Amino acid sequence: MVKALIFDCDGVLADTERYGHLPAFNQTFAEFGLPVRWDEQEYGRKLAIGGGKERMASLLTPQFVAAAGLPPDPAGQAEAVAAWHRRKTELYTAMVAAGDLPARPGIARLTEQAHAAGWLLAVASTSAEPSVRAVLEHAVGPDRARDFTVLAGDIVPRKKPAPDIYLLALDRLGLAPHDAVVVEDSHNGLAAAVAAGIACVVTVNDYTADEDFTGAAFVVDSLGEPDAAPVTVLANDSPAAPGAYVTLADLEAVLAERDGR
Repeated sequence: MVKALIFDCDGVLADTERYGHLPAFNQTFAEFGLPVRWDEQEYGRKLAIGGGKERMASLLTPQFVAAAGLPPDPAGQAEAVAAWHRRKTELYTAMVAAGDLPARPGIARLTEQAHAAGWLLAVASTSAEPSVRAVLEHAVGPDRARDFTVLAGDIVPRKKPAPDIYLLALDRLGLAPHDAVVVEDSHNGLAAAVAAGIACVVTVNDYTADEDFTGAAFVVDSLGEPDAAPVTVLANDSPAAPGAYVTLADLEAVLAERDGR
C-alpha cells in the first residue's frame, strides 16, 4: 500500500516564525516606511491568520491606510500588499539561504526513513512557494527535496484551517485520506488536516504550545533525534508509542489504526 508523509512548513520543517518571518515582516515595513512593527506577542496573535499576505492585509484599517498614505481603493491597497509581500518573501528566502533557520530535529531523519520505505513525500503550506522550497531544501537537502510534491501559497482558494490544501495534496498524490499522515505544529493546521480526513501528528513550538490539539493522533514537543534529549509526549490518542524520538514505526502505527489493521 502506498503511503504519504505530508509536512507543513513553518514551525514544522524549521523554526521559521520567530527567527525568519517576523524579522522579514518588520524589515519590509521599515523599507516601505509603514507605521508598524510587530513584537513577538503581536505576531503570535497574527499567526491565527493563515497566509502572509492576509496577515499584512489585516493592517488595512481606515486609520492605518490614512497614516501610511495608501490608496483609498481596494485594488490599490491589494497592489500595495502584494508589493510588500514580494519584498518580504525575498528577505525571508535570503535568510533561509544563508542558513539562519536550522531545520527542526527529526525532519531529515524521518524523510529519509519514509523515502526508503517507499512513502510519497509532500509539503502543504499557506506560505509563498519560493519560501517553502527554500526551507525544504535547507531542511532535507536539495536532492531529497526534488522527491517532494510541493503545494504552497495561493494554490487553493481557502487557507488553513480550511481543508483545501490537504484535499489538493491527496488529489495530487492520488491517495485516500487514510493513506497519509500529516505533521503540523498549529491548531489551524491540525483542523485543516482533520477536516480533510487525514491523521495528524503535532510537533509544537513556542508559539503554538498552548493551543488546543484535540483530534491529533499524538502531540510531541519535537520529533527528536537519537543523540539528543528525549522528546516529551504531550498527548497521545493513538496506538503509537513514541520513545526518545518519533520513528516511522510510530507513523505507521497511526496509519494502521486508520486502516483498521
